[in-house]
Amino acid sequence: MLGVVVEPLTLELARERFLAYLRIEVGCLPKTVEEYGRDVRYFVTDLRERGVATTESLTTRMLEEHLARLKTVRDLDARTVVRHLATLRVFSKWLFSVGLTIAYLGENLERPAAWKRLPEVVSPNQVKRLLEHGAPEPAEGWRGAPLYLRDKAILELLYASGLRNSECVTLKVEDADLTLGVVRVTGKGEKTRLVPFGEHAERAFERYLIECRPRLIRAGVNHQGRMFLSNTGRPLERTGLWHIVKRCAKRAGLEKIYPHLLRHSFATHLLGGGADLRAVQEMLGHASVETTQVYTHVDRTDLQRVIRTKHPRG
Repeated sequence: MLGVVVEPLTLELARERFLAYLRIEVGCLPKTVEEYGRDVRYFVTDLRERGVATTESLTTRMLEEHLARLKTVRDLDARTVVRHLATLRVFSKWLFSVGLTIAYLGENLERPAAWKRLPEVVSPNQVKRLLEHGAPEPAEGWRGAPLYLRDKAILELLYASGLRNSECVTLKVEDADLTLGVVRVTGKGEKTRLVPFGEHAERAFERYLIECRPRLIRAGVNHQGRMFLSNTGRPLERTGLWHIVKRCAKRAGLEKIYPHLLRHSFATHLLGGGADLRAVQEMLGHASVETTQVYTHVDRTDLQRVIRTKHPRG
């Protein structure tokens, strides 16, 4: 009976029964079932990492937070998040229909276009701490490829140029011009743009290319000319870069740092320092200036905080 929760299931078992329902009772095509299964697996994994294991604990807020994390942490585009949203609505409706939740949790979920959440950023001092302490030089006598030089170059580039995770890992050696201090970036829609970087990133690049990258190249392994390689000689992947940034942040004593957060911080700090909005739009590769304007709202929010805390009549 609807409105009465039966014996709760683990989220993984609920996922399996949901897919069986789609396959057997609804008659969905195998590819459709596979797509639903992948999206729900993302959801189940995310909740498991946050300590939620059963259907009994589910709330609408958890669905909303998961969708937000897909965009801010996983760096998925709006169209992909919309698909996840549709999946969660179907999944949560099924959970309700079989009595695993007391309400239809997906009923009031909003589309990404309606989200008002501002991008998260870190302060310039926190970024400085990450860049100075996130990839320390190993102790004397250490042998092997100096991966800290690769990690340092990645951190410097992400903050100096505001690249997306995917843009950073697909960057090729030939795309970087150290003389001019620019990188040629291939962004969404296969559009290319030139993005400048400063002296700190230039020095980090130079050391990486001379002292580290040649030692990562392996005979018989196709590195595709990519700038950043793993310790196996293969091109670094998005998940690998994400883990590198998280590991460096942990070394620096910082939490909740991820590649896209450095992109947000890059834009916010530039605009806060007086940079032209159109110039920042160009560097970020945004098709519309309205997308870039969100960073002016972030900076304005910070100004409001300053007034409240510092002004005698705040």
